Amino acid sequence: MTVHLEDIGIRYIIGDFRNIGFKDFVMQKLRNEYKAKEFWAVENISLTLKRGDFLGIVGNNGAGKSTLLKAIAGIMQPSKGKLIVEGTVGALLELGTGFDGEMTVRENTFLRGALMGYSRNFMQEMYPKIIEFAELEDFQERPFRQLSSGMRSRLAFSIACLVKPDILILDEVLSVGDGAFKEKSEIRMKKIIDDGATTIFVSHSLSQVKKLCNKILWLDKGKQMAFGETNEVISLYEKFINK
Repeated sequence: MTVHLEDIGIRYIIGDFRNIGFKDFVMQKLRNEYKAKEFWAVENISLTLKRGDFLGIVGNNGAGKSTLLKAIAGIMQPSKGKLIVEGTVGALLELGTGFDGEMTVRENTFLRGALMGYSRNFMQEMYPKIIEFAELEDFQERPFRQLSSGMRSRLAFSIACLVKPDILILDEVLSVGDGAFKEKSEIRMKKIIDDGATTIFVSHSLSQVKKLCNKILWLDKGKQMAFGETNEVISLYEKFINK
């Protein structure tokens, strides 16, 4: 349950044919007008998390938070640096995505569990708890596309948090739902801490970060501004945003 990053950098190439279209790419090459630019979404990020650590990542939009999460989750490969992730990973990066709109809530729950590597027997045991927590008991046979965005998010959160991965990665997950569900979600997150999972959490809510996290990574324009204990880093960040 260890996460170790050493001088991690993730680079995008701006202006290649995937961005401008193959036809325009060829025409620009023929005219000697083609120019590709490098953009480092995150650069020189270093930190180590151990079992039970709860890391909050803070920063303005475009700071590189979601990009870094995708690298830790194994969705993207770093362009440079050393990345070590030990343990099973449950990642909830884009709430409500990754489901089949035509399949039912029940079918999608088992599908998501299978994709996370859990057996059917395990999911059968967990399914009632997942549906109850998501407050979707009356929607189990509904096609997923008929759910509201809040319902979709609650289901995704419930699956991610009730199947107990070693490392849990959450991007803005506690910002969904009404006040009662947010409170219930925070209680669930505290239980995850007590159970020893290593958790990485992105949120714009500093109050949530202060409640839940024992370590903070502050990013700004892809750069690591600070990493350390919650009170120390949040104090620096609040001074920065309140200038």
